[in-house]
Amino acid sequence: MRTVAFVQSRMGSTRFPNKVMQPIGEIPLIGVLLERLAGSREIDEVIVATTVSERDDPLVNYVRSLGYQAFRGSEEDVLDRFYRAALVAKADVVVRITGDCPLIDPGVVDEVISQWQSSGADYGSNVDPPTFPDGLDTEVFSFKALETAWKEASPGFHREHVTPFLRESPQFSRVNVEAHADQSSERWTVDEGEDLEVVRKIFANFSPRRDFTWLQVTALRNSHPEWFVGNEHLTRNEGMASGTGQKLWKRAKRVIPGGNMFLSKRAEMYLPDQWPSYYSRAEGCRVWDLDGREFIDMALMGVGTNTLGYGHPEVDEAVRGTVSAGNMSSLNCPEEVYLVEKLLELHPW
Repeated sequence: MRTVAFVQSRMGSTRFPNKVMQPIGEIPLIGVLLERLAGSREIDEVIVATTVSERDDPLVNYVRSLGYQAFRGSEEDVLDRFYRAALVAKADVVVRITGDCPLIDPGVVDEVISQWQSSGADYGSNVDPPTFPDGLDTEVFSFKALETAWKEASPGFHREHVTPFLRESPQFSRVNVEAHADQSSERWTVDEGEDLEVVRKIFANFSPRRDFTWLQVTALRNSHPEWFVGNEHLTRNEGMASGTGQKLWKRAKRVIPGGNMFLSKRAEMYLPDQWPSYYSRAEGCRVWDLDGREFIDMALMGVGTNTLGYGHPEVDEAVRGTVSAGNMSSLNCPEEVYLVEKLLELHPW
């Protein structure tokens, strides 16, 4: 039985771009993760599963410089990426690790693999439900189960996040590994800048060692709780529950006061954790968010009524004609005169 661990990683994180290449000490985060994961006794090979996007080229080059293989696949259909990576690697057993967990503990990984093997289950993890700190997440499943999920999972959430179909479908048997005490509220992953600062303090404490265990980090947490407060306001698996627009909105609020300089109202007043935030296209009274979900826009612009709706063919054609003719010069634009005359005709005060 060939056991292969696939580290899901990319540079294009919506909330924290390029996080996997952020330095921890003198080594990029992904390098620290791979070094720690190499301590596993149950894994035959570690492969980084990333995307075909050009922005992931630096990640691929770095990983390969360390002697690891990198598989490149779909950016959105991560289930397909995992299936094709496992197929190429000839993996009988697939271990899924996410690339934002530099504190991954090979001992915990081995425990999950061993208990899964002993149970005979299709899927095993320590996250269903979680009791270990966030950042030690380990999932293991047979290639056969992965192939079934790849064939049957619907587009969208189940393909973007790889394993929900394995956890939810009644056709799969499951086993969960639990910690001696529930520490699931502890946050040792890196999804936000605040997470990275906490993780850097942990590694600085143990430097130059990077092979410390999760139990030693727990002891550090008990002796220096003040080092761990920086990310206490963040919640576990927040990314899975948030749409792409929500993630980008939180990123915007770090650099733009209020998140946007043009809106006349506080946009997140009523649905702060659910409103779509950004649109990818609009037509008539309908808008589509960054995840392709369709909404009816009841406002049709907050200031001034857009009676024709969005994407009106006549308006779009006029705009295209203006763009083609050129819309910038040091001379005056005649439309200014035409518009004022029209306004005076409508309102002859």
